[in-house]
Amino acid sequence: MIIVTRLDRTRFAVNPDLIERILASPDTTLHMVDGKVHVVEETLDSVIDLIVAYRARVLGAAHALTPQTGM
Repeated sequence: MIIVTRLDRTRFAVNPDLIERILASPDTTLHMVDGKVHVVEETLDSVIDLIVAYRARVLGAAHALTPQTGM
């Protein structure tokens, strides 16, 4: 999950796997696969950075759970 901020300053977590597209014109809007739209304070680039960091954490956690062979 990534944490973003609504325009009223409330924060919420969203599953980035369910984001269909992100638009910035001028407000940043997250368009979800279920048709919902969230307007957030973060810039488009900032949301993308949050998603990249989330995916890196997921991959790192998966790697840590993978048994290491000593061959």
